[in-house]
Amino acid sequence: MESPAWSRGGYWLPTWPEGLEIAFDAGWKWWIPAGACPWLSNRGGNDKKRVKEMKRGKKYQQAASHIDSEKRYDPAEACQLVGKTRIASFDESVDIAVNLGVDPRHADQQVRGVVALPHGTGKDVRVAVFAKGAAATQAKEAGADVVGGDELAQRVEQGFLEFDRVVAAPDMMAAVGKLGRVLGPRGLMPNPKLGTVTPDVATAVKRLKAGQVEFRVEKAGIVHAGIGRASFQTEQLLDNFKALFGALSRAKPQAAKGQYVKSVTLSCTMGPNIPVDPHKALESTGTE
Repeated sequence: MESPAWSRGGYWLPTWPEGLEIAFDAGWKWWIPAGACPWLSNRGGNDKKRVKEMKRGKKYQQAASHIDSEKRYDPAEACQLVGKTRIASFDESVDIAVNLGVDPRHADQQVRGVVALPHGTGKDVRVAVFAKGAAATQAKEAGADVVGGDELAQRVEQGFLEFDRVVAAPDMMAAVGKLGRVLGPRGLMPNPKLGTVTPDVATAVKRLKAGQVEFRVEKAGIVHAGIGRASFQTEQLLDNFKALFGALSRAKPQAAKGQYVKSVTLSCTMGPNIPVDPHKALESTGTE
């Protein structure tokens, strides 16, 4: 029995070839090079490789019209402009993406740390604390959302993950260490280098609630972090930008060679990217 024929977008396929993905949803365009598929009748016969293009909405295009893509903005200009690029009805997060000249595959080129943002992130951070006795009481008084010992570890193992950050007392690490497969992939595993494994759990909770942000380089050499909300004043965003960027600069690995900061972009959750001048960003923190 012959396979059914497929007809989409003017293309006739005798069979649906294995491994070929063609999307015909509204707003998407797929082009297949002529000659790559002999049985495919193409319009134009252009052998140049082309990629899919996504059609942006009117709100996005209007927001993008405020940005000069050829320009690299000063941090103050970018923080002022980002408020004009918000397109969602909710209070969008303002995020920074920094492309670093490091190779995260090497242990001596890892970039990771924490920084306290002067004006916080604008988010309500849910903190879970693994502690017993007096430490557990102190954590509750400091504002921890979830506090517990072995019973909390058992709940997490069963799938309870209603928290954003984790703090642990040193005497609880035996139980918390068993949760590595659950907490590790989500970036929630407490770490003494980040101040989340400490006998002073109350101070750690207060710092996290006040807007302490953890940053870590990804496999592609990029660091993503939130520095506030679209409703923040320009001065607030700029202070947070300087704090985070200064921490990134100080965390530069000794093994990193060449240009450390390759590119910087600022954006709202749903808005377009605003390119920031890396050199001016370093100058604003006094690290260049």
